[in-house]
Amino acid sequence: MGKAAREQSARDRIKAQREEQLVKERRKRMVTIGTVAVVAVAAVGSGWWFAAQSSRSEKVGASLAPVTVTSDGSVVMAKAGVEKPVLDVFEDFQCPACEALERTSGATIKNLAAEGKAKVVYHPITIFSEQTNKGVTRGNSLRAGAASRCIPGGAPWSRFHDKLFEEQPSETAEGFAIPDLIAWGKDAGVTDPNFEKCVTSQEKASAHLAYSAEVLKSQKLTGTPTLKLNGTEMDTAVAFKPAELRQAVLDAAK
Repeated sequence: MGKAAREQSARDRIKAQREEQLVKERRKRMVTIGTVAVVAVAAVGSGWWFAAQSSRSEKVGASLAPVTVTSDGSVVMAKAGVEKPVLDVFEDFQCPACEALERTSGATIKNLAAEGKAKVVYHPITIFSEQTNKGVTRGNSLRAGAASRCIPGGAPWSRFHDKLFEEQPSETAEGFAIPDLIAWGKDAGVTDPNFEKCVTSQEKASAHLAYSAEVLKSQKLTGTPTLKLNGTEMDTAVAFKPAELRQAVLDAAK
């Protein structure tokens, strides 16, 4: 082989080696980019998974904590001897956001009480003025709130409470009719012989309105739903995320 041929052969080998090296480097970069992409996707995926888990509603346990309607109209749901932490739930049966909270975090609230992790105190109130939708919204809220006071307590009160949110009427339509309230109470297991008369006459309406006014003033509420943990108002974002709500209550017990 002549000198010129040998030099050409050497150049060809060098060129081939360079091309092979470039291919290897490209492959290495692709693997690195692919790995970073997978890690990024996994990170985003785990973030969405965590968010989904935080927002996932619980299922109500097999049993509820004892339910007691107090003389002022507030309703305590707690196991015997459980005094802390206290989770106050301020709600209006006609309030759409309250219905959303019940649908999202209602089971968590009940479960925390049943597990002895918290003393839950419900405060059914009416926040609407008589001028709202020509009094329709206020009337709905008042009838429902007054009817709930006609139940002495126990599981029937809790079932009636849940039914009211399930049947919540539009804010622009008249709802919570007296016959319906009576029927829902009986379906919830109310056996008190005075229940039907109490609902029909709305004998608890005045007390309900007085309690509502007192609570709105003393608690400095700006709206419903409002959750307070040991007297401190909770962030709405936490209240509507069952897992975060549960953790906040557990942390308050430490």
